[in-house]
Amino acid sequence: MIDLRPDTKPNGFGRIGAQPIALAAVALAVLVTGTGSMALWRTVTANSPEQDRILAARLLQARSLQISQQLVEKTKALDLSQQDAIDQLQRLQDDVQTIKTALAAQQNEAKRLSDEMTSLSAAIDNLRQAFASVQPSDTPHSSAQPAENDSKPHARSRHRRSRSKG
Repeated sequence: MIDLRPDTKPNGFGRIGAQPIALAAVALAVLVTGTGSMALWRTVTANSPEQDRILAARLLQARSLQISQQLVEKTKALDLSQQDAIDQLQRLQDDVQTIKTALAAQQNEAKRLSDEMTSLSAAIDNLRQAFASVQPSDTPHSSAQPAENDSKPHARSRHRRSRSKG
């Protein structure tokens, strides 16, 4: 036998399905109330997330602009510092080159003077040897003559002085 009685067991979907308009009305009322309360809260506090985001973006832009300007200034300062260092290095290299040139000239002068001293020493040694070889053979004549010659010029000069005064 076939039971033809309708199923009288109530299920949850059967009840909801029976009143869909009421359910939609309640859901709409909850949405409208939530949206209205958010709008009211934003109006009262004068605070909206869009404005906060715009303000934050502007602050970030201002901060990044400030940082980029600082970087530009620091870069210029580094450039000037680097140029100063290059100029100082160039002056130092010029000074070193001048000192090298002066040192080379001084070394050449010292070598020249050393060579002259060597040649003068050799000439003096030659003169000593020549004088030593000549002096022993002329010893008796040369010792008497210079003494006489030395006394005569002095006497003559005294005699001349006395005539010019008188």
